[in-house]
Amino acid sequence: MMEKNQWHPVALSQAVTDAPVPVRLLDEDLVLWRDAQGAAQAFVDRCPHRGARLSLGRVQGGQLECPYHGWQFASSGQCVKVPAVPAFTPPPQHCVKSFGVQEAHGLIWVQLEAAEVPLPVFEAEDDARLRKVNCGPYDVQASAPRIIENFLDMSHFGFVHEGWLGSRDATEMAPYQVENTACGVKATNCKAVQPMSNLHSTKPAEVHYTYEVTAPFTALLTKIPEAGSSKDGWREAIGLFICPVSPTTSRVWFRLAVADFESSDEQLQAFQHTIFTQDQPVLESQQPKALPLDPRAELHSAADRMSSAYRRYLKASGVTFGVC
Repeated sequence: MMEKNQWHPVALSQAVTDAPVPVRLLDEDLVLWRDAQGAAQAFVDRCPHRGARLSLGRVQGGQLECPYHGWQFASSGQCVKVPAVPAFTPPPQHCVKSFGVQEAHGLIWVQLEAAEVPLPVFEAEDDARLRKVNCGPYDVQASAPRIIENFLDMSHFGFVHEGWLGSRDATEMAPYQVENTACGVKATNCKAVQPMSNLHSTKPAEVHYTYEVTAPFTALLTKIPEAGSSKDGWREAIGLFICPVSPTTSRVWFRLAVADFESSDEQLQAFQHTIFTQDQPVLESQQPKALPLDPRAELHSAADRMSSAYRRYLKASGVTFGVC
């Protein structure tokens, strides 16, 4: 399954401190913890001794300790202590499976199978002119591909986000362009007239968007809040990062990169919360929950050009998790 070669977000960095944290990724139960140097680690959440959940244990002296018999494991996964037999030196086979871990964008990312695959790109991360805020997690009863496709879709704005990102009297979509990229697909020249495009909107504005898929379950948008208002070339951005928990359930984060340095984190998060919780019940109602890749399975229009390109990209990439 190629998805195991990808990097997936599994938790906020700040959520993993001095105690083990259970997470689930691609139907695998994992435990996150930090070693003596503060580095995040990810193990299978199962002690190889008698199968207890390691997430019920604790971190002791920089080692992960099993709650059942106190076996301790180093960051490599190697068992280093068996309390019932203090003089015993555990051999190499006394170990727990560990996984690749990186921290970026305020999140902990895990790769289940080692491969030379980079983290999904979020170019706005390095722009000091933009403030970064994470929103979430949201636990959603929908597949990761369904959630990505919804993020890429502008034609629902006037209905799902009426009075916010769209209105029923302005639902026509102007033509936009779609192209394949080295790591996914991209849509440019996307336009929408929005009653309240951001926290401080006081009147409707035409917003210009660029959408980009940079990994199977990662999507980005960049926007100019009002046509021609970009200063010095910067654009605000939102990254959608999804942990595919199971084929039909997901954990979702948004990372905002905005020019608003006046509002509090809570205000920015509340605006994003309003928008996504308008989407969530619709997402959870879709059937089938897995995203169909056969073009004949659902109907399409010219407004669906980007979502159709995303489906073709998933099929060409060999993605099988959360699709049908």
